[in-house]
Amino acid sequence: MKSTLKITSKGQVTLRKSVMDQLGVRPGDKITVEVLEPGRAEIKAPKPAGPLSDFISCLHKPGARALTIEEMNEIIARGWAGEFDEADDS
Repeated sequence: MKSTLKITSKGQVTLRKSVMDQLGVRPGDKITVEVLEPGRAEIKAPKPAGPLSDFISCLHKPGARALTIEEMNEIIARGWAGEFDEADDS
């Protein structure tokens, strides 16, 4: 799809609805513009962020028991002290 846009005296452009729909953006959303070379740029819409629960669920390992807060704190302390070994399961 190709769209010609007019630049205002303030250096602004208005995206046509069809372009916004193609990018998946709405008024108020942010987009990124990357200048690839003189006279050429690429417009990208950010990837939508999922809910926090999606991130947390990716940490779950089926069959593994959950660590206690105390165990997590001990692992963190050992890591900061340089004592944590990646091969160590504890």
